Amino acid sequence: MKMKSLLVLGLLCSPALALANNLGIGQQVNSVSVESHGELLLDNENIRYEQWNSQDMLGKVRVIQAIAGRKSAKKMNAPLMAAITEAKFPPESYQTTTIINQDDAMWGTGSFVKSSAEDSKQEFPWSSMVLDEKGIVANAWQLKEDSSAIIVQDKQGKILYIKEGALTDDEIQQVLAMIRDNL
Repeated sequence: MKMKSLLVLGLLCSPALALANNLGIGQQVNSVSVESHGELLLDNENIRYEQWNSQDMLGKVRVIQAIAGRKSAKKMNAPLMAAITEAKFPPESYQTTTIINQDDAMWGTGSFVKSSAEDSKQEFPWSSMVLDEKGIVANAWQLKEDSSAIIVQDKQGKILYIKEGALTDDEIQQVLAMIRDNL
């Protein structure tokens, strides 16, 4: 009887385990390239796309915001993004990279996600933005759907912090302190 209970418990828990990301503190993010769309670059007020690779994120302390292509996911960690903007970290040693999973958008809204990303790049030209049309990054890192993941990494690309979902006020302060300590 005890063995049956453990087996049932194990089977019930296995779907939850499958939802966990594959990122770990002290490790680097799994190397991944986005060729379909990619990094948004501003060229004389025009947006162009360039292939992006996760190895491009080395050399600066970085907050990676990997979000579903949905308004709800964008809003989830808007308070953190506002706090980072307000902190005015030095651009030579800090950068935010937002990776938008266009594949995780509501059906029929892909073009709106793309135009919203382009508008955001115009508004925040210093920010690194990646539009991932096929969800390559989310799949490679096993991120939750319809969510926002926050990953802090140091200049060498070592992960210092990971959370999927909305950060609390205390967690926002923790992330800001982590950035300052690693600049």
